[in-house]
Amino acid sequence: MLLRTIETFLREHAMPATKFGRLAAHDPRFVLDLRMGRTARRETELRTRAWMQGYADGSAEQTRGMA
Repeated sequence: MLLRTIETFLREHAMPATKFGRLAAHDPRFVLDLRMGRTARRETELRTRAWMQGYADGSAEQTRGMA
């Protein structure tokens, strides 16, 4: 489920839901709408998952660069 994956991402990266929505979907209400029962289109889900992966990869790179 996309929402479960997003909720995990938000906790792991200490990111507010509105910031995630703005960055990943250009919609600050994206996560709230999903929480309220909205279903994302397949293209939106794929784009969101790709964004999360890219963000996580970038965070890992920054962490390695600090060591």
